Amino acid sequence: MSSQTEENYLKALFALSKDKEAVNISELSSLLKVSLPTVNSMVKTLNKQGLVNYQKYKPISLTEKGKKNAASIVRKHRLTEMFLVTRMGFIWDEVHEIAEQIEHLNSQAFFERMDELLEFPTIDPHGSPIPDKEGNINPKATKRLSDCKAGEFVRLAELSNDSSDFLKFLNSRELNLGVIIEIKSIEPYDKSMLVGYLNHPSETLSQIVCESLMVEVVKK
Repeated sequence: MSSQTEENYLKALFALSKDKEAVNISELSSLLKVSLPTVNSMVKTLNKQGLVNYQKYKPISLTEKGKKNAASIVRKHRLTEMFLVTRMGFIWDEVHEIAEQIEHLNSQAFFERMDELLEFPTIDPHGSPIPDKEGNINPKATKRLSDCKAGEFVRLAELSNDSSDFLKFLNSRELNLGVIIEIKSIEPYDKSMLVGYLNHPSETLSQIVCESLMVEVVKK
């Protein structure tokens, strides 16, 4: 059984490995807000357990065992968030810290029952895919809003940032999953976008916001 700290490292590596195979120690240190020597020590521990591939001064990566363990933690986290929102009435900016605690429970039956009660969801409240029991993920064909062009219509499908502050910002703008967004224009200087959706015919979104919104192109 891994410690909570080890599980947090695996989950962080899983997140950083989403778009690439190997991760630098400095990236892991930055994400976890832990010193480089501390990270290096933990990576060596995970390597001894067969969870990561590690060589001094080289990027690290999850082994197949490490990927499966990490996906299991992510699965428990995202199932919990979905349960809190759909069955307990929490809103999407309230669930992360609670799920951070529950994800470390070592009861397969508990999470299987949760999955059954939720009728086997495939995404969490933020649109992120929920790994199956084998650790497999079926990613959606999405792209960042910041990579879209003026004149396109897109559907908000997923968030790459689920921090409480960002979710509260989206709440204030009534930007929810499933919303159809029309990209009216893009400012060349700072790449901010003028968009329209729902009761917001003219809303400006900064580049940093657009980079965190994952969308699907739709035809109008």
